[in-house]
Amino acid sequence: MNTMLLRKSILGIAGLAFTSGVIAGPLAHHEATPAPATTPVAMVQADQPAAPADKPDAKPAVDPATLIPNGVQGTQSKIALNSDQTDNAKAIIAATKKAGMPERAAVISIATGLQESKLENLGHLGDQNDHDSLGLFQQRPSSGWGTPEQITDPAYATTAFLKGLKQVDGWQDMPLTKAAQTVQVSAYPDAYAQWEQQAADLVAQYWNS
Repeated sequence: MNTMLLRKSILGIAGLAFTSGVIAGPLAHHEATPAPATTPVAMVQADQPAAPADKPDAKPAVDPATLIPNGVQGTQSKIALNSDQTDNAKAIIAATKKAGMPERAAVISIATGLQESKLENLGHLGDQNDHDSLGLFQQRPSSGWGTPEQITDPAYATTAFLKGLKQVDGWQDMPLTKAAQTVQVSAYPDAYAQWEQQAADLVAQYWNS
């Protein structure tokens, strides 16, 4: 009798285990199955080559031959520029480009400004003033260059200088000091030559910036 009960107990336990296995097996298998479907975004990105970073187009350097085609004349001078003077040099370059004139015209203009005002936008200096000369190029309202307000606007003053330069036949091939003097009619016609190298350096630095 005890043996029969023992066998039934064993069979009952085995049947329960078997039954539990049938029920639990598919559930366990279902939980272990990875979700179908989509490849993670990170995997797609990892499998593809990285896109090259966008880089701005390199701007071509200014050809030195266009800046000083005849070489400098005489001993060259150079001064340290503060932020206002640098901004005035940039304003001359911008006005030259707007006028559709080449880098050489900007070199002549900046050299003229360096000689006339050290690239300082000068107002009336009282007893120290040269007649009624004003601005970067020391232009005179009484000579028809414009009003005091116009002449002390760097963009206007540069445009006025360039209009005069355009009227000089062959200015592109002239020594800088001769081209500048023809426009300015200065008492010191050779003084512009000393600023040619610094003017060219400024144009090379800021023309494409």
